[in-house]
Amino acid sequence: MRPASRSPRGARALRRTALPVAAISAFALVAACSGPPKKDEAKQAEDYKLSAGTPAAAGPIDAFRWALYAEPLTLDYTQAFDYPQNTVLSNVCESLMRWTPQLTVAPGLAEKASNPDPTTWVYDLRPGVTFHDGSPMTADDVVFSVGRQMDPELGAAWAESFENVDSVTATGPLQVTFELKKADSLFPQLMATAAGVVASRKGVEAAGADYGTGGSLGCTGPYRLGAWDKGQSLKLERYDGYWGTKARAKTVEFKFLTDPSARTNAMLSGDVDGGFLVPTESYARLRNSGAGTLYFGEGLSTVNVNVTSMTGPLGDVRVRQAMSLALDRGGFVQTALAGNGTVTNSLTPKASWADAPAAAKAAAFDALPPTAQDIEKARQLVKDAGAEGKKLVVATSPIGLDVSLLATALQSAGSKIGLDVELKTIAPDAFSALFTDPAAREGIDMFPETYYLSVTDPFDLLRNFRTGAYQNHAGYSNPAYDELVDRITAAYDPAERFALTARLQKLAGDEMLWVPVAEWPSSVFLNKRITGAPTTIAYMYYPWAADVGAAG
Repeated sequence: MRPASRSPRGARALRRTALPVAAISAFALVAACSGPPKKDEAKQAEDYKLSAGTPAAAGPIDAFRWALYAEPLTLDYTQAFDYPQNTVLSNVCESLMRWTPQLTVAPGLAEKASNPDPTTWVYDLRPGVTFHDGSPMTADDVVFSVGRQMDPELGAAWAESFENVDSVTATGPLQVTFELKKADSLFPQLMATAAGVVASRKGVEAAGADYGTGGSLGCTGPYRLGAWDKGQSLKLERYDGYWGTKARAKTVEFKFLTDPSARTNAMLSGDVDGGFLVPTESYARLRNSGAGTLYFGEGLSTVNVNVTSMTGPLGDVRVRQAMSLALDRGGFVQTALAGNGTVTNSLTPKASWADAPAAAKAAAFDALPPTAQDIEKARQLVKDAGAEGKKLVVATSPIGLDVSLLATALQSAGSKIGLDVELKTIAPDAFSALFTDPAAREGIDMFPETYYLSVTDPFDLLRNFRTGAYQNHAGYSNPAYDELVDRITAAYDPAERFALTARLQKLAGDEMLWVPVAEWPSSVFLNKRITGAPTTIAYMYYPWAADVGAAG
């Protein structure tokens, strides 16, 4: 999402013997672990299609430069919840498990995982892994790293990931055991996200309150943090003691370019060699420039309207439904996404239902509210709710057209159905605060949010609306919804789990908890110097920069 999903969880199979991590998916660790389905290209917009990846690098390269739409607020892994932080951090810090470019779960810093009973997970660590200071990674470092995520005083963005963890213990020099309070079918997948990052206890404690703001991050990845010129750029330096495949580039420089036009011009001029989250208004310009190649991949992303307050007019479901009916989704896809997306009435992307039985897919999608505009019906809903003339405040930002034009579309929709919609502009660097700081959301009723799943599972998004959830900004509370969340969390059988998740999706749609707008692919531009970057959203947790090298 803008932000990253901070409360994704994944399912597991009830195995009673230790399994190599790579084999777990074969025993239904989680149905979603098998990755998204291949898209039917005939159904894609004529001017784009999804690519599985970019060509592999032909060789090493001394350095490359990469565009970021905003400077990371911090690189403390406990706060790695948004695109800028994770795009950088995924190359420096690693997790127990790894999300691959194919959006599947694979071994990470743990080479084996086992669950001897429904509430126990055991991770056996790779031998020979070292932190960037050369010291060895141990089980004690894992216990310390997880402890930081669970420390309420730190307010970790990933704290919810561990809500069902009773204890984490070093049960050997290279073995860590998690004891759960109750079965949690999403916990194992989370270990492939920033929730599962392992950092050096010695390094983190030495940095103290400055951890994440510069200097060493005490991690194990193929790159270590180099110079950070605040407000301008950040460099990564190759770590030659890395346990895995050596990174192809010696250094990577991230340039902070908050203006979409500046990012595009930098790509065209060669000031940067590439970037993810390409400004939609620049798709055609970059595609036709001859300067490089624009790729699209599975983003597991939906563009939504986040309902942040239900204390005003939006407390009445009829007003939320009216705003959905008044939106011109097709116009938004054509203008804001340059036609590179699909209208949707689902909060969850279809790819996340890849392994769901046909009946569950039908139940999840067939009964959702319509996507077609219906101004008259929307106006009547507003009238019936007694909300005519009521004010709504929508946050917007010049981050990109996906945000600014959706905010404008909401204002237009509201004006057509008798609502007074006011736009509040927020700077790109401050937009992330909407997801973490209640004070930043004060006085705001809605804001555009592109939500990407952090695991290939629709439950990752849908559980955000249970009572008290981290992203439940509006304070929605429904015992029936909470009961379904609990049942899905406890369910290990994939068919049962998908059937329950389909019911949850229908309830979220009926209640219009957020307003779904479009599915949007991941985008990446590479100039002619480089290749090897992934096209999928996996770059949020996968060390993608290590694969980037010289083009043929």
